[in-house]
Amino acid sequence: MNIIFAGTPDFAAEALRALVSNHFNVVLVLTQPDRPKGRGLKLQPSAVKVVAEQLNIPVAQPETLKSAEVQAMLASFQAGIMVVAAYGLILPESVLTLPRLGCLNIHASLLPRWRGAAPIQRAIEAGDKQTGVGIMQMDKGLDTGAVLFELTTPIFEYDTAQTLHDRLAILGGEAIVETLSHLPQYPAVAQSEDGITYAQKLTKNEAQINWQEDAEIISRKIRAFNPVPGAWTFLNDRILKIWMSSASANQIGNPGEIVDVLSDHIMVGTGKGVICISELQLQGGKKLSVKQFLQGHPLHKGQYLGEAQ
Repeated sequence: MNIIFAGTPDFAAEALRALVSNHFNVVLVLTQPDRPKGRGLKLQPSAVKVVAEQLNIPVAQPETLKSAEVQAMLASFQAGIMVVAAYGLILPESVLTLPRLGCLNIHASLLPRWRGAAPIQRAIEAGDKQTGVGIMQMDKGLDTGAVLFELTTPIFEYDTAQTLHDRLAILGGEAIVETLSHLPQYPAVAQSEDGITYAQKLTKNEAQINWQEDAEIISRKIRAFNPVPGAWTFLNDRILKIWMSSASANQIGNPGEIVDVLSDHIMVGTGKGVICISELQLQGGKKLSVKQFLQGHPLHKGQYLGEAQ
């Protein structure tokens, strides 16, 4: 069976590798056009394009799938199914019905929880204890299609969006291989109408730390926004990004107040409890452990993090 694969970032690249290594016949890869990145703003290919070229699979990078020319091109590959993973373009209904068996999406949550753009980050932020990947039959709604197969994983206390992403990417590859290998065994099951939540896209503004919130909430946000966009606050008049922390309910301090400075962590008061910061980055500097940071930027008890001064 001919397969068209549509995806863009690392999460999707892992699934593409899994399909090819398990001898599925991927005849075309769709991915986003090359985008400018880095300080020089040079055009960079997507992670999926890099993998596809390594595997000698034809690549197409249309700006839209709505044009008749693009749809005719897709039809010419006579695909039995299209596999979609974090592609980034809306698939019109005419494309969803183009392959004989339709389009399957690899989604990084246990639907109907966390439909939408940022399911990994929102699961951590909400304090979910478990998440996973689902293989969903795509329809014209936003992640509303019936689910064929799921794999689960716990969310650990130390998970960041990056570590959870990497684990789910591997599970996504395993899930799509299992689904396609035994397709008749996995009938599509309609999603429950209960428990629907939406994972809104992350913004830089929401990543600013509100020290009035509870320590547990702040610590979850720090992990959820690592690596993008990065939870941040102010140290005097400079932006300070906080990359890793844990929460403690056993100590108290005023919101934003540094209550203790130790060799390997900094304790900061919140609306309830304190957070113990272990990795941070001052504007213009590198990401550092607390020990490294304190060598160049001494901090002291009673100092406040928060609004620019």
